[in-house]
Amino acid sequence: MNLLTLLDMVAEGHGERVALGSDSAGLTGARLRDQAYTGASFVRTYDVETVVFMGENGPAFPLALFAAAAAGVPLLPLNYRLAPEQLHAAVARQGRTLLITDDAALSGLDNVVRTVGLREWLAVCAARPQTLAAPAQPDADDVAVLLLTSGTTAAPKSAVLRHRHLTAYVLGSVEFGGSDPDEAVIVSVPPYHIAAIANLLSNLYSGRRVVYLEHFTAAGWLGAVTAQRVTHAMLVPTMLTRIVDELERPGAPVPTTLRSLSYGGARLPLTVLERALTLLPHTGFVNAYGLTETSSSVAVLGPDDHRQALSSTDPAVRARLGSVGCPLPSVDIEIRDASGRPCPPGSVGMIYVKGAQVAGEYRETGPVTDADGWFATRDEGHLDAGGYLFVRGRADDTIIRGGENIAPAEIEAVLQRHPDVRDVAVVGIADEEWGHRIGAFVVLKPDAPATEDDLRAFVRSRLRSSKTPDEIRFLDELPHTPTGKILRRELLAYVPQSA
Repeated sequence: MNLLTLLDMVAEGHGERVALGSDSAGLTGARLRDQAYTGASFVRTYDVETVVFMGENGPAFPLALFAAAAAGVPLLPLNYRLAPEQLHAAVARQGRTLLITDDAALSGLDNVVRTVGLREWLAVCAARPQTLAAPAQPDADDVAVLLLTSGTTAAPKSAVLRHRHLTAYVLGSVEFGGSDPDEAVIVSVPPYHIAAIANLLSNLYSGRRVVYLEHFTAAGWLGAVTAQRVTHAMLVPTMLTRIVDELERPGAPVPTTLRSLSYGGARLPLTVLERALTLLPHTGFVNAYGLTETSSSVAVLGPDDHRQALSSTDPAVRARLGSVGCPLPSVDIEIRDASGRPCPPGSVGMIYVKGAQVAGEYRETGPVTDADGWFATRDEGHLDAGGYLFVRGRADDTIIRGGENIAPAEIEAVLQRHPDVRDVAVVGIADEEWGHRIGAFVVLKPDAPATEDDLRAFVRSRLRSSKTPDEIRFLDELPHTPTGKILRRELLAYVPQSA
């Protein structure tokens, strides 16, 4: 199978149901296919090797994804927030390129054959040419999408996702045509994130109308949910935090149509989740854990899991509110120790995943899976006795202080419980004597009076003294990726070189 197989199923199996956009002015599956094929004919006239898309959310993105597939070339959705030199380097590596963007700065690169603005691209796809070339028929092993990894701890790499990986994810996670006719999903994560691609494909396949929010604000999101009668949504933690803050304002509108809200991409503080569950008691919450290299989610904590954990008096069940749930039926997950041996339940180790949707391949290095197809996520975690996965954090983020391995997430979880703390990140600061010192970077709530000593005492009363931050620095905001991951390497810039 390939992405065009999925598009054909949507076009032919969902009748006149609107697939993309508003009920009154959206595209049916058949019109989406027609316009994507028109766009593919345009792409093929330039004999390019890659289509690069750089823009915000909107119908231009799904048309670019399917048009690239129908032209037989991969799509690279590019992060428009990257520095100019990073953008230039990323595009320069793509061979002969058709660039879809409103940013003229990239047009002058030698390998850019043609640049098309977003409005022009939409007009190209909506035109009715006299002749239309037959779409390419990609092999399942052809590259469908290239995605730059977030680069939170190192330079971004180009993750390779083939048609078979993306279709395996869709087939393994949703049922074709399983959505009710009135269902609609709002997509507000940026196009260059795997969640945007996975949400688009899985919701189209299930028959759910896809609505895009071009610019995210909490008030704008709540307004769009109401106006478009949205029933399903996916958010990253920073977005959900802002929505919770907005809902707690006097007179804020509470969505009445929202049946399901999934969140993922980074750690969500339990305090925020508990507030969200209280504010939206009739909404089913889903925590999804996945990576770019796994074509999106590999484990899910479903609505029933949330409700059971929230109401349980059993500490082990209650703790599952902080988990990412159980593996998808089509995915295997193992926890391995430093020697590569499987760990028993409860023991922390490296998270390995395996399944048809798992790519584990980079353009720069090739495949990085082992001989049996297992991919090392570089995340640490453990499985409990019931098979629920708990993600501790990136292995690269582990603080090694005096020979003791310390997970930043453990300290962050304590500090997030302090009533004055709005956001926090903990990192290891290089130290000749101890290996690492513990640095906590804290954003306080407005007018909050907490001091460094207050926060140290708060941590010391709940964790061992060896896990108390050596340094605490107060910031106005933490540096995050647009998908909510903390850019830890940027925090070190706040530490004097002599420290």
